[in-house]
Amino acid sequence: MSTEQTPVIEKPPAPAAAPPAGREPRFWSPRRAPATLVAVVALVTAGAFLYDVGAVRARHPAMQWRRELARQLATQPLDATWVLVGAGVAAALGLWLLALAVTPGLRDLLPMRRTHPDVRAGLRRDAAELLLRDRAMEISGVRRVRVRLHRSRAHVLAVSHFRELDEVRDDLDTALTDAIHAMGLARVPALTLQVIRPGRKG
Repeated sequence: MSTEQTPVIEKPPAPAAAPPAGREPRFWSPRRAPATLVAVVALVTAGAFLYDVGAVRARHPAMQWRRELARQLATQPLDATWVLVGAGVAAALGLWLLALAVTPGLRDLLPMRRTHPDVRAGLRRDAAELLLRDRAMEISGVRRVRVRLHRSRAHVLAVSHFRELDEVRDDLDTALTDAIHAMGLARVPALTLQVIRPGRKG
């Protein structure tokens, strides 16, 4: 009787699937400056109040600024100008902090298609604009190009000083469309192209 056993071959686990094209989330900004500012203001304010409360508990008189603040809050009507201004400033700061908390930021960094689930890449907006501008300047007849790239649309204005505008526009459309797809962005921006003649001098 044979005692040999058939070897068992274990298959490696399948890698996690990358997000579908166009659904790659934006990069989040660390928000270091606003976070530091809020932390410093909260620390100083809380420290001042805690120190004064501790002094009062130790049978020392309250500090002048807290007595004056309590008196003002007790005597001033709610519709006073400085109360309304202070409330408006506080509300604006609160809305600003909420906006920073729920928005990713880093608008100048465009997410690229993820080819590996554990690797994320991004392309700077100014670099992408420069790439499109260089590609457009390679087209015969193009004299000047202005590119504005947004997350969902690429606006290109080209000035052509010879050749028919329709021919230049067709060449630009083909070249820029290929360049946009070659950048590998997660959300491929739509191309808005305008070709004009240079303005007359004088």
